[in-house]
Amino acid sequence: MTQPSDVQSFRLTLLGASIFFLALIGGRKGFGIMTFPKSELQRFKTLLQEKRSQILQNAQSTLTEDMALDTNDLPDEMDLASSEYLQSFTFRLRGREKIFLEKIDRALVKIEGNDFGLCEECGEEIAIKRLEARPETNLCIRCKEDQERAEKDYS
Repeated sequence: MTQPSDVQSFRLTLLGASIFFLALIGGRKGFGIMTFPKSELQRFKTLLQEKRSQILQNAQSTLTEDMALDTNDLPDEMDLASSEYLQSFTFRLRGREKIFLEKIDRALVKIEGNDFGLCEECGEEIAIKRLEARPETNLCIRCKEDQERAEKDYS
């Protein structure tokens, strides 16, 4: 058996280092490094916290105002049916807001972990314009379009 040449040894060392690096970054295609200035991160954090507090405020008002359906205030069946429909619609809306709130919380955790602005699918940086429009996003525009196409194909 022959000894590996210096070139082959170098290739094996490089291959081992590459495998280690990929394992370190979780196998993402991107490098997982996003550098926003602290002022930008603070701006996104403030924006997300404002959205979060608005959702919580809406949920609180739903609990205090929209939960009770007093049949004495509704003289006929049409009024009661209309009120029940509006109440059901409000609850569905709050259910969607719960999912939105979870996305906001994940984005806030990413800001704290210096992982904000990276696509969870491909690891590439998410465009700043997309983050400004939807700071709670976790996918770059390309991956989001792919996801929506796949959802459309399966629905």
